[in-house]
Amino acid sequence: MTDITKLDLFNTIDGLRSKSFSAVELTKSYIKAIEDNVHLNSFITTTFDLAIESAKESDKKLSKNEAKILEGIPLAIKDLFCTNGVKTTSASKMLENFIPAYESTITQKLWDEGALMLGKVSMDEFAMGSANITSYFGNVISPYKKNGEDLVAGGSSGGSAAAVAANLCVAATGSDTGGSIRQPASFNNIVGVKPTYGRCSRYGMIAFASSLDQAGFLTKTVKDSALLLKIICGYDEKDSTSIKKSVPNFDKLINSDIKGKKIGIPKEYLLDNINEDVHKLWQDGIKALKEGGAKIVDISLPHTKYALATYYIIASAEASSNLSRYDGVRYGYRTPKESSSLDEFYETTRSEGFGYEVKKRILTGTYVLSAGYYDAYYKKSCKVRNLILQDFKNAFKGVDAILTPTAPTSAFTIKSIKENSQDPTKMYLNDIFTIPASLAGMPAISIPFGFDRDNLPLGLQIITDHFDEENMFNIGSYLEGAKPKIL
Repeated sequence: MTDITKLDLFNTIDGLRSKSFSAVELTKSYIKAIEDNVHLNSFITTTFDLAIESAKESDKKLSKNEAKILEGIPLAIKDLFCTNGVKTTSASKMLENFIPAYESTITQKLWDEGALMLGKVSMDEFAMGSANITSYFGNVISPYKKNGEDLVAGGSSGGSAAAVAANLCVAATGSDTGGSIRQPASFNNIVGVKPTYGRCSRYGMIAFASSLDQAGFLTKTVKDSALLLKIICGYDEKDSTSIKKSVPNFDKLINSDIKGKKIGIPKEYLLDNINEDVHKLWQDGIKALKEGGAKIVDISLPHTKYALATYYIIASAEASSNLSRYDGVRYGYRTPKESSSLDEFYETTRSEGFGYEVKKRILTGTYVLSAGYYDAYYKKSCKVRNLILQDFKNAFKGVDAILTPTAPTSAFTIKSIKENSQDPTKMYLNDIFTIPASLAGMPAISIPFGFDRDNLPLGLQIITDHFDEENMFNIGSYLEGAKPKIL
């Protein structure tokens, strides 16, 4: 019998409907897989009892043919989506024991369609990181290895990516601020999708950078992502940034027909020192698109070179503002030490409650928002962000989609991070290909497309115009079927 934990979403749904296995059997199989892979450290909190009870209810509905779309489907939830009555930490000591009294819109939509929760998966603290090594609860380990050494799972949605790649859940929610879904997807040979900014609600998501954060999924196939995205999208009156726009049946519109599609190849992404394996992967993707009848068009996104600096100024500024609420008074961690003043109390609480990376970004953000530097840094960055957006809008006048690598390298070892710990720029460069689309609010997807010379996964990224997820999924589905097994 096939290991049911290895099935993708659609085959799992078919198995449940055909009574090949029950929701309880499926859930217990995933629980065992999680218990057998605790070394990956992908889960912060498990909700096994709750999952079994939910699975029993799903089996009753399945037996009566009253099943919803995701009835009995076990998911993992990134630990920044608030879940009513279940600990939500954002991988920080600051929220180590925080239990929300409300549900995020995203998770509520999943539960309304019959999905169940196996637990909350780890992430970089407050989603700040590219390797999932800043979590207060320890590093997440990739299921892949390099010469026997542990690899990072990517970040910040590394816990979600590792859980999907290791078959510990059918799929997992993620959040993407500057590449936090797409980069870990590339590192772990799975699909990662970020929708158009405003496509879905941010209500109940613990904020990092509000003008950039967007929910999405890490899945085993493109079609899985399309179905899940359809479910969570839509306007929410609780979130003023969500947009009133109809949501297509993304999964049903996929036909993998790309004949006549114009695919843009931005010259600015061809870096002077681009990794040879990544470059070859990109060329293989271009070749595959040509073979499918697509037309390749050279394009320019001239302000791409400013994207990384622009992102880290804007994101840090927004993080400084968003994280100011964690003061030890209303909720979250509170220092047990005596303080001689309220200011000292705040300082001690925040110093003890936040990790190094979070404190670094808060300080950076506070600096660029301060008097005398606001105009020099933050205001100019917002102007450059608009220029980056205009570059994309101009490009999409002549192309249907843009193809780029997802990440500049495959996953790196945890040991190498420690060796380069004094050079944060190297870590930030991991998002160099994903950040521009985030700044512009464009939808983007990472497709697993091959392996490097160390047999580690590499992904290709497809970016489309605002609210053109249909094209993104269609081209992604084609590439998914055209990928070579090894470079």
